[in-house]
Amino acid sequence: MNKQRGFTIIELIVVIAIIAILASIVLVNVTSYINKAKDAKIKSDIANIALAMGSCLADTGTYVGCIGTDKVPQTLIDDINATGTGGTFVTSATPTASAYCMGSSLPGGGNVCADATGVTTATACTTLITKCP
Repeated sequence: MNKQRGFTIIELIVVIAIIAILASIVLVNVTSYINKAKDAKIKSDIANIALAMGSCLADTGTYVGCIGTDKVPQTLIDDINATGTGGTFVTSATPTASAYCMGSSLPGGGNVCADATGVTTATACTTLITKCP
């Protein structure tokens, strides 16, 4: 008697379905954590730019001409705009001697802004340019 042993097609389909369900659950959770990490990176970059702007003001007495110099490197802004980050750096037309405004959208939702008074994630940041001086 030659009896073949193995899995039936139904058993294989059930196992594949279970694996697919588990994979989709993991993928949703991983995506959430990736967006949170991107949000944290953008918030950190905006805070670093704000600190650098303050340092530039202390050194030069003005915010004008700070962005793109060794005081506020363009690499911080480029990092926010980098492909895959999900953020979009926005700034007011031109910093003045005593004021500036900048911010970014966050991949996880919301915005982060910085101006001469500090860094915020307030809803007023949604209309960033109108908030800027």
